[in-house]
Parts: sequence; C-alpha cells; structure tokens
Amino acid sequence: MERRMGVRICSALAIAAMLVAAAAGGADDGASDKVLKSTSDHTKFKVLQQDFASGPEVTRACLTCHTEAAKQLQLTQHWRWEFLNPDGRRLGKKSVINNFCTAVASNYAYCTTCHIGYGWKDDSFDFSAQENVDCLICHDTTGNYRKAPGFAGEVVTKETEFPPGSGTLVKAVKLKPIAQEVAKTSRDNCGACHFFGGGGDGVKHGDLDSSLASPDKALDVHMDALGNNFTCATCHMTEGHQVPGSRYAPTAADRGGAHLRGKEYKTNPTTCQSCHGQAPHKAGSAKLNDHTDRVACQTCHIPAYARGGIPTKMSWDWSSAGLMGLDGKPVLRKDAKGHVVYTAAKGTFVLAENVVPGYVWFNGRVTYTLLGDRIEKGAQPTRINHFEGSAGDNRSVIWPVKVFRGKQAYDPLYKSLVVTHMAGTDDTAFWTNFNWEKAVAVGMASVGAPFSGKVDFVETESMWPITHMVAPAKDALRCHDCHASGARLEKVAGIYIPGRGSDHSVWLEVIGWALAALALAGALVHGTGRIAAARRRH
Repeated sequence: MERRMGVRICSALAIAAMLVAAAAGGADDGASDKVLKSTSDHTKFKVLQQDFASGPEVTRACLTCHTEAAKQLQLTQHWRWEFLNPDGRRLGKKSVINNFCTAVASNYAYCTTCHIGYGWKDDSFDFSAQENVDCLICHDTTGNYRKAPGFAGEVVTKETEFPPGSGTLVKAVKLKPIAQEVAKTSRDNCGACHFFGGGGDGVKHGDLDSSLASPDKALDVHMDALGNNFTCATCHMTEGHQVPGSRYAPTAADRGGAHLRGKEYKTNPTTCQSCHGQAPHKAGSAKLNDHTDRVACQTCHIPAYARGGIPTKMSWDWSSAGLMGLDGKPVLRKDAKGHVVYTAAKGTFVLAENVVPGYVWFNGRVTYTLLGDRIEKGAQPTRINHFEGSAGDNRSVIWPVKVFRGKQAYDPLYKSLVVTHMAGTDDTAFWTNFNWEKAVAVGMASVGAPFSGKVDFVETESMWPITHMVAPAKDALRCHDCHASGARLEKVAGIYIPGRGSDHSVWLEVIGWALAALALAGALVHGTGRIAAARRRH
C-alpha cells in the first residue's frame, strides 16, 4: 500500500515537473520570437544589408520595393513647398514671406534641413529625381537620424567640420541600422520639423512643440501617450503620401457628419466633425450642440496653447539685431528660466506659456502679403496673412488663433517687404556680417526683385490656427468664459452674445428693467385685487 502510494506521488511529481518545463519552454519560445506589427522585417532585406554613403543611396534601395513611393511624394506640398491659392496667387514655404526667419530664398541650404529631400541648395534642385526623396526623415524609428543645418538637407555620413575652420564637428550618421528599422510615421517623425518650425522648439505654432512627443491626457486627449496615443497620421490620414490638413487650405467649417471606417469621403479627415459629427455633446450638455454651427470645436476645447512647459514666441523684433558686447562678440541674453530672449543674429523675442488664444471669424480663406505687394508703414501693422470671414458669411465660424507680431526689414522706397540673405558662411549673410543692406541686396537679387539700397523696419502681424493640445472635457471652456463682460469673445464682431459687455446698452437695460418692474407691479396689483374680490364674495 505504502509502495503504491509512493509510486503515485513520484508519478504526480514527474508529471507536474513536465508541465512546468513545458510551460517554461513555451514561454521561452514566445519571448524569443520577435513579433512585428509590420509584415516585413527590413533587417532581412539584402538590399539594406550594406553600408550607405549617402541619403540618396538609401532611397534607391527603398525604391526597389516601394516602386511608386517617390512619384507619389513628388506630387505633394511637402515636396514642392508650393500651393496655388484660390485667389490665383502662388503660395507655399518657398514663396511666402513670414515674420519669423522671413524667407527661404537665398537661405536654402539652411531652410531645407526640414525638406523631405536631399540637396535643395538653390533653384537648380531637380524635383523629378526620385533618389532626391528622403524616406528616412519620415520613417526613422531609431531616433538617430538627423540632418544638420547648412547642408541643404543632405545627411552627413562622415564627420565634418562645419562651418569650415570653426572647430565644430558634425557627427556622422550611420544609415544602415536606421534603414533597417523603418516603420510607419510617428509624432517624433513629424515633430522633428513641425515642432521646431520658425527656428526653435515651439517657436511658430504655439500648439505644436516637443511636449507632444509623449504628452499626458491633460495636454492632449488624443495624443495622450498612455491613452488614445494618436499619431499625427491618425487624423492626417495619408493616402498616396498626400497629407491632408494644410494650413494654406484649411477647412474652417465642416458641415458633414462623422466618417465611417471603410467608406470613401472627399471631405477633410482632419476635422473634429469627421470623427465626432455635428452633435457631439450628449444628454446633460446637449445645449452646447446649438453652438457648433457658429463656433469651432477648438474654441472651447483648447482653452490655452503652449501648455506643455515650452514657451512659444509671441513677437520677434529684427530691428534690434546686431548688438555686440564690449568684447566685440555678439550679445546673447536669456530670461530667468534660461530661455533665449535676445541674440545679435535674430534680435529680441517675447515668449509666453499658457496663452489664451485670439478669436476671429474664419471661413477657410487666407490671404497673404507677398514680395512686391505695396505696403505702408503706419499705426497699424502690415498683415503677413489674414484670415477671412465674418458673422454674415454662413461659411464662417469663430476660431482660436495665435497672433504673432514682428518687426522686420522692408524697402522704404519700393514700399515692399524684402528677402534677406540670413544664413550662410559667406560674408554677405546677415548672420555673418550683421549688415542689413548687404544681406538684403543679395536676398533680393536671388529672386530678381528690385532693391533701392535702403532698409527700414515695419511692424507686422501673422495668424496661426490653433488646433492641437485639445484639453479633456473637464477643462473645456464654461459658459461664463464667453457669456460675460470682458470675456474671451468680447472683440468678436457681428454677433449678439448674451452677457457680453459690448452687447450691453444702458438705456436698453433701463427700459428692460422698467418693463420688468411694471410687469411685477401689474401682477401684484392684479393679484391683490383678485384676493380682495374673493373676500368680498365670502
């Protein structure tokens, strides 16, 4: 009996040991297998198992499989930096003048650091050459891919001293391991350029900066890294490398409904309505749906921008640039938090965080002041761009905007904004010689525009739509944020807003209160009479 019991115990222990071993083996097998989201493991592609000496070599390798990719991309605004406005004027990054770094022309080698191509150093760039397309700038997942300013978008693959004679070395980028780890785009890919537009982190847009690389829910409910974790492409749904949502052709008011997965639509997929529809507010707050035809979703759901701890530039004064210290070196000043507020190369900056937007009527049309347009220096700033719209335009809604103010060079005789040769190692670049007349002369010559030889400075203003950094519902605006005297929409014209100070009329209120008092008195007299009459009957 005892012997049989011992055999049973030993057998049970043996079986248990086998089960544990099998389970452990299964766990090891699962852990050792590399599970990819993609159906392709790029490390196994022979064409990528080579050392690449340049970016175009990587692109040629990519095109052996992705045969149509470059052709698709070369049809996009991202590639050509061009856009034909509905008013017939040619816009795009290479054509407009802004009040940040002012213009691309004559500064290509630096500006095209953020171009999705290689080698755009001047007007001779070949836009048709497929190998000039940069695949890695959008599809790198390693975080090791970078393009240094001054190299016309080329990636440095050998350690290089730049500027020459400066003693500063630009480290080489190893392309082979980067090419083997490509994948779909991420916030980091898009942000490498768009977070840093205008010359630094958060400078330009206000609602785009590096805090959105891994935001929490309080900063952005959609991109919350531990929640919805949207990438840029979740909303900017790309097809054939065409990225919707251009600021040159924005959709101000989307009157359509929510998009259904799998169904094709011709409307913009980046709008709030394409997911949330026209009546997004549920029972208990359904009254808010009465606002959606006149108020953009962003107006209430983005209470402030630059909320991620990174300040945005609110103004830029180029006229103060060029200041040298007692040691003869360019002056650099920082604020108490270590943020640069003055450089001799760029002038004076005003920074801000947690900024309440401005609010304007917007119908999706934007007009621009371009090179050659006549401007006048006066009490009002020159509008670099202008958001069109009005209360009487049924295509307009109230939008939040960042209003950016500048003071930049212009030609006082030709009365035109100018192109300035800012960046470069030559002695005509402003950042080298700090001579406005010389730098503007070269910049204007590069675009074949006349220049009087005189430089003055004019105040300018530009607008940028606020549409990222969407706050949780609990942090959205409340009724009193707009329906009160001195509230956010105080300066929005053409519409009656109950409770707003500018919609108050003293005499109208006196008359209204008087009528209310008379009505109350009449009710009291009537009620008293009814009571007295009833008592007499009894």
